[in-house]
Amino acid sequence: MTRTGLIIVTLLAAAAAAPLAAQYPHPSRVELRFNHWYDYAEMTTALHDLTAAYPELLTLETLGQSVGGRELWLLTLNNPATGPDTDKAAMFIDGNIHGNEIQAAETVLYTAWYLTKSYGKIDAITKLVDERAFYLMPMENPDGREVWFNQPSTPHFLRGGILPTDSDYDGLYDEDPADDLDGDGHITSMWKADPLGRYKRDPKDDRFFIRVGPDEEPGGWSRVGQEGIDNDGDGSINEDGPGGYDPNRNWPSDWQPNHVQYGAGDYPFSLPETRAVGTFVLSHPNIAAFQSYHNAGGMILRGPGAAYVRYDPRDIRVFNKIMSKGGQMLPFYREMIIHKDLYTVHGGEATWAYEALGIIAFTNELWTDKRMFQKPDGPNMEERRLFRDVLQFEDVYVPYKEFEHPTLGTVLIGGTKKFSSRVTPPWLLEEGCHRNFAFTMHHADEMPMVAWGLLEVTSLGGQLWQVTVEVSNEKIIPTIIGHARAKKIGARDWITCEATAARVVASGTVSSVLPNAKLAAVERHPERIWNADGIGGQSRKLFRFIVEGEGSAKLVYYSQKGGTIRREIALEETPIVANTDE
Repeated sequence: MTRTGLIIVTLLAAAAAAPLAAQYPHPSRVELRFNHWYDYAEMTTALHDLTAAYPELLTLETLGQSVGGRELWLLTLNNPATGPDTDKAAMFIDGNIHGNEIQAAETVLYTAWYLTKSYGKIDAITKLVDERAFYLMPMENPDGREVWFNQPSTPHFLRGGILPTDSDYDGLYDEDPADDLDGDGHITSMWKADPLGRYKRDPKDDRFFIRVGPDEEPGGWSRVGQEGIDNDGDGSINEDGPGGYDPNRNWPSDWQPNHVQYGAGDYPFSLPETRAVGTFVLSHPNIAAFQSYHNAGGMILRGPGAAYVRYDPRDIRVFNKIMSKGGQMLPFYREMIIHKDLYTVHGGEATWAYEALGIIAFTNELWTDKRMFQKPDGPNMEERRLFRDVLQFEDVYVPYKEFEHPTLGTVLIGGTKKFSSRVTPPWLLEEGCHRNFAFTMHHADEMPMVAWGLLEVTSLGGQLWQVTVEVSNEKIIPTIIGHARAKKIGARDWITCEATAARVVASGTVSSVLPNAKLAAVERHPERIWNADGIGGQSRKLFRFIVEGEGSAKLVYYSQKGGTIRREIALEETPIVANTDE
């Protein structure tokens, strides 16, 4: 054997013998794969396994049950050594509110997996987990997810849930679903020979039908719908299948009835899934950021969902700063406003988080076919077919075959499977999970965080002391965003000064540390200064207390979304110092 050959053999042997950790840094205590989709049972097992492996960081609870009796699992990721989750600014992250949008759940699972395995190993992640809390809900719609996995379906089915709904207004519920007529496990398309039909078989590829031009002769084929029969005998096929509502139209903010917004449900929170999530979020006012994952289009979306809703210009600047970074982190994604760049949405989840609760909220649409060939404009039809043929080995097609339909006669059944669009191919899944996770962690890191700044204690003679203290927020998101300030949503910030051997005789805010700075004085109870405007993004504010007495005093600054900080000070002459320790 040559020396070169010996070196190659030695290297290959060493690689084969190397532990997994050498190939993948910072291994997890739980081996999860992210080139794999998890059905409800597998996802449930993964959540329990992670919680058991990282009890110091994770707790798992159920918020209730879905229409189908499945648990609505929620992970809380928090380091209790740095305080309870409710004392920290927290981020709510969910996925799979639409049943067919499956990779959203994997992205949430990836978040828990990556944060836990990286804690104590990556400084930036450790700091983030120590300072923040995360509420992670992979499957908001487990029923729709199970239908997509385990029943014949299309790329778009089942979007909603399984609560019986009268979609065709005939007094019956879910009586005319799609039917897997040929028993191949897929719902595909039906085509009927038609002398006047405006479609023809593609002469270049007979797996496809193409529309004939307006000046061309009829093509001889018409599409007669998705695979199925007229189960209720009303002349229509597949018009009333399972569900027929949209959980992402069932939220209280700008909710509209079904004749205005299709799929809205009977009233806001009429669905047990949305009601359970809403109850949790409303009971955790420390949630300062909101992220919802959907599945197709390659978008970072923000509200408003309707043209007549106005967002505060101060908040738009915050949205844009975060989205701009996301646009750099997520290739081929577009930064979009829901109503302006997509379509009108009434009663949406993310718009509810902002409009009703004063939380900066985004929706990310995860898959985009621009990733097929790394092209900003996306692939053309020929390239898309190439992608499906040579990268997916034609596994997304069902060949057309004849079928004797009970009412239509001979039809062709076939076309693309449910895996053919909207869903990230498994071999591209992990990259998409990581990039979206990283964007969401950037958002989380920009949640407000109050900290102590400058401190000065000056003697005014006798036992009178002037205490001037600065509170800062170095993050982009204010402790109270503009919309919350204008609509008086949530609790005000406040700062207190308390002492056992002293009392506060006056207090207020000042614009500088100078002794003659004008005091915007508190009228009553000077031991507490209410701060209804909060601390702005990348901003700071000065507070002044006049204290009579001796010994020490305790300062506490409370912000519902920016955290709580405490500081002990001595009532003695103290020049201006900077101190950010709690």
